[in-house]
Amino acid sequence: QVQLVESGGGLVQAGGSLRLSCAASGRTFRSYSMGWFRQAPGKEREFVAAISWSGSISNYADSVKGRFTISRDNAKNTLYLQMNSLRPEDMAVYYCARGSLTERARDYDVWGQGTQVTVSS
Repeated sequence: QVQLVESGGGLVQAGGSLRLSCAASGRTFRSYSMGWFRQAPGKEREFVAAISWSGSISNYADSVKGRFTISRDNAKNTLYLQMNSLRPEDMAVYYCARGSLTERARDYDVWGQGTQVTVSS
């Protein structure tokens, strides 16, 4: 059974940067597209970014384009999300998920437990 474990969240001032990581167990990580989602209190889970199995194709939500970069290292079974120019509205629990390049959460079948990102203004 594949497990995903996020790390790298924390408290940062507006305008700052964080890099999230998602470590995957098992040997199938490199076979799947992967994505990042986030959920703020009282809001629905929303798509942030996704990347193809090879890393050659990526997809971003409009709200993070130009500020966030998704990447992966298949040799390390790890997915990353580099977040720059953070804003208070980026504050949420961030989840990595396996399975798709789409923006629909239902297209992803394995989810991590999430990591909290807090942005102070």
